[in-house]
Amino acid sequence: MNTTGCGTAIVTPFRADGVIDEQALWALVNWQIESGIDFIVACGSTGEAATLEEDEWLQTVRIVIEAAAGRVPVWAGCTHNSTRTLLRMAAQLRQVKGVSAVLSANPYYNKPTQEGQYQHFLALAKAVAPLPVCLYNVPGRTAVNLEPETVVRLIEAAPNIQAIKEASGKLPQIAAVLHGAPRTFKVFSGDDNMALAAIATGAQGLISVASNEAPEEVSRMIHAALENQWSEAREIERRYMRLFEANFWESNPSPVKTVLSLMGKCSNAVRLPLVPPTATTRARLERLAGEMGLLKFAPVEGDLRMF
Repeated sequence: MNTTGCGTAIVTPFRADGVIDEQALWALVNWQIESGIDFIVACGSTGEAATLEEDEWLQTVRIVIEAAAGRVPVWAGCTHNSTRTLLRMAAQLRQVKGVSAVLSANPYYNKPTQEGQYQHFLALAKAVAPLPVCLYNVPGRTAVNLEPETVVRLIEAAPNIQAIKEASGKLPQIAAVLHGAPRTFKVFSGDDNMALAAIATGAQGLISVASNEAPEEVSRMIHAALENQWSEAREIERRYMRLFEANFWESNPSPVKTVLSLMGKCSNAVRLPLVPPTATTRARLERLAGEMGLLKFAPVEGDLRMF
């Protein structure tokens, strides 16, 4: 896995009737790539993978691959709390041409031990080999933490486990992974607001939520940091920190989809149990998006596409 830089955990747009908006997704992928994003992650948490049917999940991955057309790597989210189900999904994913890597989060709800997580991820790695696997440690959503020692065990046991998206929110844990893993192992921040700190520690990039809304700027921030242009990187971070925070004013991806809808990129439709932001939060998001210049992308009145 040679991928570094800024990847977008892309949203999955829905039409008003709840069906995947393929046209909007295709346009979003093109915009992301044209804006300088290094890779795209389809069907992650921000892509509402948890509420996609299996056929929709595969359809979404295929659309992103087709739209990307080889211009950037496409990673596919593949997560489940039942290892047996995960392996069935992995078998389907292996049939999809163009997947560059598999991203898989901790098994949620079950609260497995470190040994349980180890066996779960090892089984996935063997099932998708030789495709590279990126572990996704996100204890805030899954209720379990993947300890650095377990990460190192997995790297030693499965050569195709080549990266981790670290969203524990703990910089010492990110450092422990970096110090314990081989130099070829990639660590990506899973939090926009910790990306610069993680890169300063040795991480190779970011898998971002905010790059859905500001792909050029977030990508530039990450590349500046990786190139040791810290003054520029910090200046961009200062400018966009409020957006990083606003995307979690309510459950992700409801806020980011609302901003994208204000920009004319897709509807703000999410699937239950998620709901669109409250009127108060929406007003705050609209005000912030206007102040940050994001609404310059919005179509002029009369040209707004009907979602």
